Amino acid sequence: MKRKKGYYSISAVAKMFSVHQQTIRLYEKQGLITPKRSSGNTRLFSEEDVNKLEEVIYLTHQLGINLAGVEMILKLQKKIRRLQKEMNALFDDTHAELKQEQLHAEQTIKANVKDIMTFRRRPAAPKELPPATSAESSSTSTNNTTKKAPFDVDNWEISYDD
Repeated sequence: MKRKKGYYSISAVAKMFSVHQQTIRLYEKQGLITPKRSSGNTRLFSEEDVNKLEEVIYLTHQLGINLAGVEMILKLQKKIRRLQKEMNALFDDTHAELKQEQLHAEQTIKANVKDIMTFRRRPAAPKELPPATSAESSSTSTNNTTKKAPFDVDNWEISYDD
């Protein structure tokens, strides 16, 4: 139902929902709705009050829930909204912390890669092979093969996936 913004009188609200004004007064007395009051003590229903009244009328008239049940439902809805806000704040804080950790990890990785690349670019010192045993020296001399170092740092390749 589309309504204008502003405040409504109890008679206008009663017509909107086809209920008696006394029903609306009862809901106010039970604490289910709390409209503002003018200086002349006239009830002024805001858009929020009208929406809440619409929910109360739906719960009582359409679903047949008694006023104590409606009160409990409204309290639970309020608690759920509060808990949802807390969860959202916790989620936002955790997200921010994870973002900071990610940035720190990326900076650390970049610094480590830079160090590795600096190490890789240094001229290689001449590599000395350990002295050959008698069996190795005889096979080396007969086969004319040369021994390589156990590993060669200059041939390392590092790749990172983004």
